[in-house]
Amino acid sequence: MATLTIRIPDAHRDRLAAMAARRGVSLNKLMEELSVRALTEHDTEMRFRLRATRGDTARGLELLDVLDRRHSSVNDR
Repeated sequence: MATLTIRIPDAHRDRLAAMAARRGVSLNKLMEELSVRALTEHDTEMRFRLRATRGDTARGLELLDVLDRRHSSVNDR
């Protein structure tokens, strides 16, 4: 496992420490969890962008229309 040193304002560190305490984890564990979340979001976006380059724009818009109609009908209930 690697060690990483970062520089952030004291106020940010204090808020992160408070968040970790509220979650019942160490600051180190919180930073690990946040980095996993950021990496997951990044990977998801990259997969989406890759698929979008291979996709059929017209078909994608049709599917979004279907979802909009379904969402509208659920909210109208």
